[in-house]
Amino acid sequence: MAKFLVQGSYTIEGTKGLIQEGGTSRKTMVEGLASNLGGSIDCFYYCLGQNDFVVICTLPDRKSALALSMSVTAAGGANISLTELIDTSEIDEATKIRVGYRAPGK
Repeated sequence: MAKFLVQGSYTIEGTKGLIQEGGTSRKTMVEGLASNLGGSIDCFYYCLGQNDFVVICTLPDRKSALALSMSVTAAGGANISLTELIDTSEIDEATKIRVGYRAPGK
């Protein structure tokens, strides 16, 4: 299972739908999407600023995350960005891998 950060902003039509349905209804719908993909929602928040909402979710794999992203985008109610999150233990493991890179001129 992998964790993903979903950040999004509603389109005009999506905002109209949000006003009509309410925030809790949209959160419930997103929880259902994640569940249908074999995952879950860790947190869902509405926010002020560049994005209207942020979600952290756990999904089985990247393909599931991409399927979710494409479905939301194709529906036209929101524009989202998807970021795979990296656990601190993965960073610890990566620091032990020697790559052998040399900066230019060194």
